[in-house]
Amino acid sequence: MSQATRILAGLGAGLALGVFLAGQSPDTALSGIAIAEPIGTAWLNALRMTIVPLVVALLITGIAQTAEAARAGRIATRSLLLFIVILWTSSALGALFTLTLLDLFPLGQTAAEALRSTFGTAAPAAKVPPFTDFLVAIVPTNPVSAAANDQFLPLILFTLVFGFALTRLPQDNRSVLVRLFQAIADTMLIVINWVLWLGPIGVFALGYVVGARAGTAAFGALVHYVLVLMSVGMGVWLLAYPLARIGGRVPIGRFLKATAPAQAVAISTQSSLASLPAMLKGAGDVGVPVATSGVVLPMAVALFRATGPAMNLGVALYVAHVFGVPLGAGQIAAGIAAGAITTMGAASLPGQISFVSSIAPIAVAMGVPVEPLALLVAVETMPDIVRTLGNVTMNVAVTATIGERVGGSATSEADVILAEG
Repeated sequence: MSQATRILAGLGAGLALGVFLAGQSPDTALSGIAIAEPIGTAWLNALRMTIVPLVVALLITGIAQTAEAARAGRIATRSLLLFIVILWTSSALGALFTLTLLDLFPLGQTAAEALRSTFGTAAPAAKVPPFTDFLVAIVPTNPVSAAANDQFLPLILFTLVFGFALTRLPQDNRSVLVRLFQAIADTMLIVINWVLWLGPIGVFALGYVVGARAGTAAFGALVHYVLVLMSVGMGVWLLAYPLARIGGRVPIGRFLKATAPAQAVAISTQSSLASLPAMLKGAGDVGVPVATSGVVLPMAVALFRATGPAMNLGVALYVAHVFGVPLGAGQIAAGIAAGAITTMGAASLPGQISFVSSIAPIAVAMGVPVEPLALLVAVETMPDIVRTLGNVTMNVAVTATIGERVGGSATSEADVILAEG
């Protein structure tokens, strides 16, 4: 049984037991909450303790990888620029799509109150400064203090500056620091995998508390969340088709046929990496030379998740909606920036790990509670399928666009490489 399936099963069992006991023996259900709540909270804290070192290490190594890729040539540089544009666009559209959907289809008051009562200790993570003070507030006077106080935007800004400065060091010094932060990231991934291995227990405890306090309304709230988040991801996924048509000059029918095999692999594996061979074939089917797709697609798998900013920001906005956190222009701008920036560092991570490492900084930057993330990660299976489908489809669309822009130069570069070989 996969890790995601185990965690989802733990959630289902906890919810069912909580709902059953709440209906049959309310006193027993309340006694169970006193036991389950500390267990769920401890597991949530174990997840949260990995976030700061993981985000910092991933951002620095991601910047180093991006800089190395940019040095590889014109195709790599153009790909990176297009990745960045799409990630920021995805983040902005995620805010637009999510807020629109929640305005049109708000969560019912009963279900919202049920979830709020479940996380009764949750509160906005921190006061977010007004928009007029936004630029000043994101410049940290002390990055260590910013990390200690979960001030993620200042921490991210310092990390970005540090990462780009690192790329200017001589090769030997740069390699030492990159290996250090890569080792930190790898160590934190081991820790977070240990925590997720205990996930069925932690999620069972959280699910029990939700079921015991919220009853059957909890199921409706989770279904509403999944549908909203999947809709946001599908909105970004569908943008791949006009990009392929306009940017890559590929007819829609041809693009649909070329991406179908990669999409089938994406559905079955929920992995962009596993879909790479099918994406390479699909890129060839739309006329992209191997010399171009062989550069763009591996970079996309390692550095690029088109649906990530939109759906990650969507989760934070959904939590704000449930808890009634008022969001002004400054908070939304902070979320958009955090969503776009943190995605590239987490692009190569498994879905459940990137869920924690990418969304928590967004939530904290916006002043949104992070406690509900421990419950929502358990229902990530269906949204993760949409994430992977959108990423795979957008990867091929980006490759077609880059192939159209470089024209015949990709083939000539391949000929040179083959001739030199």
